[in-house]
This record gives sequence, structure tokens and C-alpha cells, in this order.
Amino acid sequence: MKALPARVSYPKDPFPSTYKPMPSQDVLIRNATVFDGLGGEVKNGAVLLQGGKVTAIGSEAAMVIPAGIKTIDASGKWVTPGIIDIHSHLGVYPSPGISAHQDGNEVSGPVTAEVWAEHGLWPQDPGFTRAMAGGVTAMEILPGSANLFGGRGVIIKAVPSRTAQGMKFPGAPYTLKMACGENPKRVYGYGNGGEGPGGKPYSRMGNVAGYREAWQNATEYKRKWDKYNADYDTWEKEAKSPKPKDSGTQDNKDDKPGDPPDAPDRNLQLDTLMGVLNGEILVQQHCYRADEMAQIIDISKEFGYHVSAFHHGVEAYKIADLLAANGICGALWADWWGFKAEAYDGIRENLPMVHKAKGGCAIVHSDDAYGIQRLNQEAAKALADGLKAGINITKAEAWTWLSRNPAKALGILDKTGTLEPGKGADVVIWSGDPFSVYTRADLVFVDGAVTWDRQDANSQPVMDFELGQPGEGDRK
Repeated sequence: MKALPARVSYPKDPFPSTYKPMPSQDVLIRNATVFDGLGGEVKNGAVLLQGGKVTAIGSEAAMVIPAGIKTIDASGKWVTPGIIDIHSHLGVYPSPGISAHQDGNEVSGPVTAEVWAEHGLWPQDPGFTRAMAGGVTAMEILPGSANLFGGRGVIIKAVPSRTAQGMKFPGAPYTLKMACGENPKRVYGYGNGGEGPGGKPYSRMGNVAGYREAWQNATEYKRKWDKYNADYDTWEKEAKSPKPKDSGTQDNKDDKPGDPPDAPDRNLQLDTLMGVLNGEILVQQHCYRADEMAQIIDISKEFGYHVSAFHHGVEAYKIADLLAANGICGALWADWWGFKAEAYDGIRENLPMVHKAKGGCAIVHSDDAYGIQRLNQEAAKALADGLKAGINITKAEAWTWLSRNPAKALGILDKTGTLEPGKGADVVIWSGDPFSVYTRADLVFVDGAVTWDRQDANSQPVMDFELGQPGEGDRK
């Protein structure tokens, strides 16, 4: 029998990562204070990096150390997992911040789930090297918050590259940026006074109606594809099954199966939303007010998806228990508040209170090209404010806000975020206590390769854009 017509399907990752780790060598970091990213601390500890992986952490005396391995004496220094910024717009809102570079918001409509941040990401953004200098080893690049559904985010490694695909974190899931509150209703409802074309949504009621309409469309789209795949399975089984010979002279080898079922028409916008409903794409939701976060949780239950993290969450402390009960992280600032009405009711103990809820997941994020350079200091502010309020959190625990928890919310915790054997060697050696304003990142490793060395200008990447323009006489 001839080959059967193939099932209609589309690639889920048509723009795959081309990232390849930079050259590295095996290293033993010794005599350091080590935060493992899980909340543990090792005094006078060691971390062994081999083949781009963490292979051991703890007491040097308990390790099997290869002869002749390179050693780094980190006496008086701290070693941590690399910082992961779950909310960045580097590359899509790069420096210099001119209109030609503003690629973070597709304001052609309130639902633009079909756009992907990586298709606007400029790898030459000088902000990437500044982030490396701040101890960042990975980040999520998100579309802006103009829309109800802003599009797909992309998780990247903080490494120099000529292309966005060369920075993409291999095996990381895609994410979906959503936004609630003032931004979508301001951009669209206010028409010419806003950034976009005007029209629906004009209110928070319109926001919720817009979410539900889009999710209902996605539900119907998924149902069509599920039915098509089930019908194809049935057709394929019947087509491959031997058929009994009829009473005539024709042999069953001439029997032909019927036509396969017709696949639904493809819709790129609904592809992304269906990916969320299938659990393949993680929702990252911009949301400030506690009541709106609770509404979004209700909507997610209505349509059967999960919110991975609420971003900004100035009022997250009010519903810390609700977030924890639903397995949702709060990606928060230390002390940004009051710059608009929905951000007014902020408190400096927000992060510690979310952390302390049973099962809570607190994350320090930037949403800022400057803040990403000193996220360790942002965490230090939140830690200090919590301690003043009697919320006792150790420095080692607070480091989970910068590495483990963002890795968890991004679906990459099996690959990075903690110093555990088998995970990628994404590591920072700090000049001192990483919660001190005087401390700097001395050495930054991504997959065991040095991406930033504070003492070596040759290991401090410079973007082509920063090299200047040719002289007038050189232009042809």
C-alpha cells in the first residue's frame, strides 16, 4: 500500500536556539561563602565546575578534585548562582532609547498573542553587557504591557551573540505576556490620547471581557485540533488495518482508504493561546492590584490554564496566601510604588510577606535597564525592610528571590537557578557580601565560561554599536 497522507502539524519551535556555550575550562572555586540558591549557606565552601556543569558543592575536603585543575581562591568573597531577571525589556527597548528602537509593544490591537519578543530583540543592546556586569546569567525578554495579550516572551542567556537565536536558552519554554489594569484600557480606550488606535477595552470590565473572549476562541480552536487529531488517529488505524476480501474478483490490495480528515485552518494568534491551554507556554501577567490578580486566577480556572507569575504585584502582600495556594509566584520590586493609581497601595515589606506565606514564591525583578544592573541591591533593600518589620529571613533564603524562584517560574529550574550537581555552571563570584552596596561581581560564568571578568578588560564584552562611527573620510 502507498504511504498514507501525513498528519497536518506545525513546528512548535520554528526559530530554535542556536546557542553554543563559549569555551570554558574546569575550575575549583575555594574558600568562599557559598549561597546554594536553595536557601542554604556553606561557610569556607567550595564549588567545582567541570564540563560547563556544577559537579560538587560543599566542603573541599569531601570532593574528588582532578589533579592540575585551575583553582580560584575566593577567600573573603561570596559565590552564588547567577541572577535570573524574570522581567526585562532589554533588546526590545534598547539603548539608545530612540523611536526607531521601540519594538516592545505591538499596539495594533489589544490581543496580539501572535507576535514574539525575539523578533524585535536587538542583540547589540549595550544593556546586555551591563546586566552581565551585574551578575545576571539569564533573563526573560517580554513584550510591553500595552495589550491584554502582548505576545510571546523569550528566555535568553546573558551572552554575546550576533542573533537572538544565539542567545535563546535551549530547552526553555516560551512564555505569554499578559497585562491587566490601567495600561490596556489607557492605550485603547483613550483613543488619540493614548498610544494605540483607540476602541475596546475602555474599562476594567472591557479588559476582563477581552480576556474571556480570547480564551473562548482559543478553547474552540483547541477543540477543533483535538478533534482533528482524534479523527486522524481513527482514520490512520482503519487505513492500516487489513480488510477482508469481497466476494468479487478484486483483491483487497487494490482497496484504498478514504480521504483523511481535513485539518483546521491555522491561526498564529490562537496557536499561542492553545499552547497555554496545553501547558506548553507559561503565562507571565503584569498586574498591580490584589483584586485584579484574584480575578485573573478565577479566569484561569474557568478556561483551564495556570498563571506562572504576577509581575509588579504592588498589592501582592494582600493576597500572599492566595498566590501560594495557587502555586503562583510574585515577581516584585523592592520599593517602586505610587507612580500611578493602581500602584499606590505599596509597602516596602511586600517581597518578604509574599516569601513568608506558606508555599510562597517571591522574585525580585527589574523591568528596567538600570535596575537589572543591581538586582542584588534591590533584594538587599527588601530583605532589610522585612527584618525591620520582624520578618526573619536569612541572606541565603533571600537569594532564592534572585535565582531559584525565577528559574521555577520560567520552567528552567531543572537546568539552572541553584548550585546543584548536574545543573549548568551559571555562577557568580562576588567581591564581598552580595547584599552590600559596595560589592561587585568579580567573575560571572555561564555554562562554565567566563562572560564577565571585572579585572580583565578582554573579558568585558563590548557591543559593536559602542565602537563608534567611522570618520567622514572613511565613509564611501
